[in-house]
Amino acid sequence: MLATRITQKEGMFYFIAYNAGDLLEKVRFTSRYYFEGEEIAQTKIAEHDEVAQFIAGIERSEKGFQRVLNRQKIKQIVNFYETVVAQPMIPGTVLLFTDETLRFQKVEGSESIGHLSEPKGKYLVIDGQHRLAGLHFFHEKHPGQSRQVEVPCLLFDGRSADFATEMFVIINSTHTRINRSHLVDLYEKVSWESPEKKFAAKVVNLLYSESDSPLQYKINRLGGRSKQEKWILQSEVFNELLKVVTAHKRWIESHLDMKADRCYALVRDYLKGVKDVMGEIWGQNERYMFTRDVSLKALIRVLDDLIVDRKLISAWEEQRSHQPFAELVKPWATLVKDFRADGFYERFPAKGQLERVRKIHQRLLDAIVG
Repeated sequence: MLATRITQKEGMFYFIAYNAGDLLEKVRFTSRYYFEGEEIAQTKIAEHDEVAQFIAGIERSEKGFQRVLNRQKIKQIVNFYETVVAQPMIPGTVLLFTDETLRFQKVEGSESIGHLSEPKGKYLVIDGQHRLAGLHFFHEKHPGQSRQVEVPCLLFDGRSADFATEMFVIINSTHTRINRSHLVDLYEKVSWESPEKKFAAKVVNLLYSESDSPLQYKINRLGGRSKQEKWILQSEVFNELLKVVTAHKRWIESHLDMKADRCYALVRDYLKGVKDVMGEIWGQNERYMFTRDVSLKALIRVLDDLIVDRKLISAWEEQRSHQPFAELVKPWATLVKDFRADGFYERFPAKGQLERVRKIHQRLLDAIVG
């Protein structure tokens, strides 16, 4: 097939155009799509195909791809394909990936235009699955019209699974198609994120999953145990912990060996100590606001303040227990009434959540150091 080779710094990829019918035969769908009683089955993904497993997992968890939502989105796309006349059906490129290294043979007189071989296997779609799913159903209904449609594609070949995963993250995060909470899960997958972000993401993951975590399954990751009551978005926990990690990186390196499990133990024991003192209202989110997002963010900010308390931290390092924290925050028991849901926003008046978090943070801090 004829292709234009594009070079950007050390990267190289190809611009190609496929006839709609030909392209549909050469791609695999990592999610199931529905439209007016018809469906595209999800391609069976081999266990060793890490990229396809990764992309399919994100697509399933991001929005659940519920049948109603899926049908509605596909229906809109097909309707556009059917009604558009002068404007192009697919003006933007579809991004394809193959781990096979394709052969490029330049045409005479050009360094960038040539003939590109095709892969033996099917392409993985990094970006454009919905558009191609809509094109599939349009092709089924209007095969004559689809023969006149060419789809512009960018093709990446011969790269590692990490490269394809990172490309998927870049494309989706740039267009904000992945919820911010999901991006926390992706930080370990990309090479360009900071060590602090990757470290904080690991701690958040432990807070969500570990059986001894006071926040186990209470962090909203927009997937997984969706029937569990959620208290706070993963992105919000991450943002607060990232501030702690960034501000106290040297201490974390010297005292915790920059190990996520040890940092998790610190946060866990602190929250356990708080839970011991505030057990009466911990998790009582219908009547109290103590384990709602604004209060949990304020709690992490208090931990940020407490890390510089050498006496407290030395006691924790010696005991490896939540007791030192429980002893320190005992005065919070007198604040129980302040966190009643009824009248909470009047007791902590603010123009927005940021200001309210600051006020809660200050109230908690004053109670133990004032």
